[in-house]
Amino acid sequence: MFETSHSLLDRLRRGPDESGWPRMVHFYTPLLRSWVKRAGLRDTDADDLVQEVLAVVVRRLPEFERRARVGAFRRWLRCITLNCLRDFWRRNRNRTRAIGHEEFAHVLGQLEDPNSALSQLWDREYDEQILGRLLELVRPRFEEKTWQAFRLVALDGMPVDQVAAELGISANAVFIAKSRVLHLLRREGKCFLE
Repeated sequence: MFETSHSLLDRLRRGPDESGWPRMVHFYTPLLRSWVKRAGLRDTDADDLVQEVLAVVVRRLPEFERRARVGAFRRWLRCITLNCLRDFWRRNRNRTRAIGHEEFAHVLGQLEDPNSALSQLWDREYDEQILGRLLELVRPRFEEKTWQAFRLVALDGMPVDQVAAELGISANAVFIAKSRVLHLLRREGKCFLE
């Protein structure tokens, strides 16, 4: 399970941060957009709502308390998103009826329940989104063979000996490649993962 780290949240709580907010926006906007689109919003409404969610995060971040709970930020972000969706629904009641009032209300109800299939899907997609963004971030820093060795062993679960044979490198080189990529992922991901 991926978590947003104390260090990034603490930096952002203290005020504007040249690298923190752009990084936060880069990592979370695609996830938020996919979720508000799932609620049936049109592209322009989805973009506006994502901006609204991020604005609430900026305003309310000083109030956020983790209290050593795993996934606390993820749940807090889902709650903010849910509340922004509710506000959108109230403001646009006539329009939401036209685009599927029943479906929209069902999505809101599912997101309220942390044990619902939709909330569990939110958690899985959250993890996948953060991991995907981190992989994108570090990928350009490695030679192709190093990246392939890492990907085949760590992500695809291929045995080290098979990867070594396929890439024409030693098993030790495969272990080193995996270690180097994981080291950088941990370092870069420190802002988002604990």
